[in-house]
Amino acid sequence: MPSLPRCFFDISIDGTPVGRVIFELFADVSPTTCENFRCLCTGEKGEGKSTFKPLHYKGTPIHRIVKGFIVQGGDFSEGNGTGGESIYGGTFKGVFVATDFIVLCIGWGIPC
Repeated sequence: MPSLPRCFFDISIDGTPVGRVIFELFADVSPTTCENFRCLCTGEKGEGKSTFKPLHYKGTPIHRIVKGFIVQGGDFSEGNGTGGESIYGGTFKGVFVATDFIVLCIGWGIPC
């Protein structure tokens, strides 16, 4: 079985590097969404068709943290969670809606 694709974010606070988050993408389960995320990590798709902004996460702020639950960021057009665009132009089914599967883990970075 081929390995799943991975990408990463290097995180910094006020310009000081604090760590790297590595994502393993379930491209076998959700290929369109994973390809969108991967390309937004690499920035390889250029400029958005609707926002006319670079399609990448580099330099975007983390705009929301809920301790023990979620970290949100990556809004490259507005910087506050209200913007963004897919590599396909605008949004598409599967990016901003609930999916029909759940990936469970038993601890920090430990899948079931």
